[in-house]
Amino acid sequence: MKLGIVGSGMIVKEFLPIVHYLDKVELAAICCTKRSEAVGRELGEKYNIKHIFTDYQDFLSSDVDTVYVALPNHLHFQFTKEALEAGKHVIVEKPFTTTFKEAQILSGLAREKKLFLFEAVTTLYLPNYKRIKELLPSLGNIKIVQFNYSQYSRRYDSFKEGCILPAFDPNCSGGALMDINIYNIHYVAGLFGRPLKVEYFPNVERGIDTSGILILDYGTFKCTCIGAKDCKAPAVNYIQGEKGVIRQETPASICRGFEIIMNDETKTLVNEDDFDHRMVNEFMEFQDMICGHDLERCYQLLDHTLLVSEIQTTARHKGGIRFPADEEI
Repeated sequence: MKLGIVGSGMIVKEFLPIVHYLDKVELAAICCTKRSEAVGRELGEKYNIKHIFTDYQDFLSSDVDTVYVALPNHLHFQFTKEALEAGKHVIVEKPFTTTFKEAQILSGLAREKKLFLFEAVTTLYLPNYKRIKELLPSLGNIKIVQFNYSQYSRRYDSFKEGCILPAFDPNCSGGALMDINIYNIHYVAGLFGRPLKVEYFPNVERGIDTSGILILDYGTFKCTCIGAKDCKAPAVNYIQGEKGVIRQETPASICRGFEIIMNDETKTLVNEDDFDHRMVNEFMEFQDMICGHDLERCYQLLDHTLLVSEIQTTARHKGGIRFPADEEI
């Protein structure tokens, strides 16, 4: 598996140190802008990446067979589409696309060409998340689900001073829902599937949601997902059932150990982490699916991604948050 990386930002620098866990992956190339070429070359030297590109079409013409798109949100669709059209498998950072329509187009293209297409979102692949999914029946009928991922962003200080960085830029598909609340959506949709109703109540400044509360109505139970970049609070998740509750005190993106507290006050601590780094599990599964030609599993995950994309697009529009991509397709 010859992996090519598109981007040289923070998430790429977080990913590169775990490549040694991926025994079937060869780091073949990195593609960056002219402006960040020096950074790309520095990363290439440090991690033994053979080829450095500043032209995406040249990059796609190389012998890379899998492309990792690690770019700002608004660029995910176009760069992924071009990679699929070039016959490459693609791993694209969360959020998958800006709009549900874009997600549908990419999904259709991947299936038509029988290519692998993944959204890189850590939550679904973490051992503790998988264990929670197994233990859900022990809680009885679910009644209330609460998630809070609130992390004050230093970029918010710049935003208040008038310097608009991509994380808070409507033109870059930024905002709290797209950045951190998307993890909560993945978590909940992965456990419970499609909600009956979606509502979003954002705090909006200059056309972007700096924080907000997402409400998912599942009929027999209700779910709130809080995502904030303009204030902070301890991360805490609760899944409350008739027989007990699961409490987890880490963000949905990390999903560390958790506690099961039954109605009789019986408490059980569970922690099945096998790696300290949150990205190892997802990329190991991507590697194994691609090398094992497991398209069926890939497309099951892609169906989940489509559901999450539909939820976030509906939520944004109901909250009055619209991006250029909403008008383009």
